[in-house]
Amino acid sequence: MNSYSNMSKKFYITTPIYYVNNKPHIGHAYTTIAADVLARYWRNKIGDANVFFLTGTDEHGANIEAIAREAGQEPQVFVDGIAAQFKAAWKMMNIEYDRFIRTTESQHMKAVQKALQHMYDRGDIYLGEYEGLYCRKCEQYKNAKDLIKGECPDHGIPPEVMREESYMFKLSKFAPELLQKIEKDELLICPQERKNEIVSFYKNEGLQDISFSRKNVQWGVKLPWDKSHTAYVWADAFLNYLTGLGWDGTAGVRHLAFWPPQVELMSKDILRIHATIWPAMLLSLDLPLPRKLFIHGYFIVDGKKMSKSVGNVIAPEDLVKKYGVDATRYLLMSATTFGSDGDIGWSRFDEKYNADLANNLGNLVSRVLNMIEKYCQGKIPDETESPFQLDLVGETIERLAFNEALEAMWLQITKANQYIDDHAPWQLAKNESKKDELEEVLSNLAAFLLDLAACLDPFMPKTAEIIIGSLNSSKITKGEPLFRRI
Repeated sequence: MNSYSNMSKKFYITTPIYYVNNKPHIGHAYTTIAADVLARYWRNKIGDANVFFLTGTDEHGANIEAIAREAGQEPQVFVDGIAAQFKAAWKMMNIEYDRFIRTTESQHMKAVQKALQHMYDRGDIYLGEYEGLYCRKCEQYKNAKDLIKGECPDHGIPPEVMREESYMFKLSKFAPELLQKIEKDELLICPQERKNEIVSFYKNEGLQDISFSRKNVQWGVKLPWDKSHTAYVWADAFLNYLTGLGWDGTAGVRHLAFWPPQVELMSKDILRIHATIWPAMLLSLDLPLPRKLFIHGYFIVDGKKMSKSVGNVIAPEDLVKKYGVDATRYLLMSATTFGSDGDIGWSRFDEKYNADLANNLGNLVSRVLNMIEKYCQGKIPDETESPFQLDLVGETIERLAFNEALEAMWLQITKANQYIDDHAPWQLAKNESKKDELEEVLSNLAAFLLDLAACLDPFMPKTAEIIIGSLNSSKITKGEPLFRRI
């Protein structure tokens, strides 16, 4: 299976580039924090220079142009504003990407034109006419059977019947090869049920040639051989995964740093096009496919879909305002199995924050620092190895089982708090003959906290930094609580 040991020595991770029809929401944050956790983990393991984390914004299309006009702005001005909001959100959440790409960048657009020209020249793009059900909101054609009561399942609006001259992509040509690669896990799709879903789609519905351009849509990348057409926005957007690395659109490149991605993260609503159109484009361009597509689920709030009309939308900035950055990262990454839908809500967050962060982790750190200050004059006794096991944390992060990694850490945190209660250092301190035992207990706890901080770092980097800084201080003091109870 695609373990890292048989991959290259570099690690490339991507998020989707986010559609700039509105400001960042909690789903965007979930994907991007997960990518940041993975990138931080691999940087710690193989070095900063060997890891590349790409995110960005998808800014073209008729829908974006219409939204901009409704807002009374030119499209470029509108997308500039939304892209800035995404960058600000990721800075607020301490997300350290290596590159933030925008599809309106000239370098990207030139590369897209060059790539599409190659695909056209080799006969994989041809002039035709297309008729289908088109959802403007998600810029995708829909099959009638995918609709719910005649409406797009993601946007709740009826798609338009669209018929127009279009340049078509020979998607059907690549179906047999792609199905074989997916079945053999050469293109690994996780979790397993998502792979099964895609295999079923290939076998039961197959791939049809698709529209790859729009005529007389101005806000997009113009086809180099026919300026009256602009590229299908997804064809434009997919190539960001390459142009974000500096790719200039040349087909067949085999020396592009970091390519192919070790993992591409996304939500389940865009899996099908990432498992069909995207790898077919790569085959047309004679480029290697991504190693893995990992698909996470959706959040619902107290059993209901997030909706402005219902009034249950949870914004990333609201979480940070209430809980702080690291606590928000923890609450989202521990909310559910990564790959499954999760039910969240303010009451659940409050309960988990108090139980896991204030009472458990925060209490443990406070107790240990306080006892070292009180019983050891602020100096850690002779170093020992931690008696608490964190060996499985790395393995769970590598397979993107983020909640399992956190559960493994919190199990040991609970054991460490119990260890304090069982050994009662405050009692040992009363007896001079127990000094060695007291110092061993506190040394064990300090060693555990340092190991724990290293494991926590990808998830809660500031918290890890505070723990390490406190224990490496010339004189250890209890200091301020890590997390105040709500």
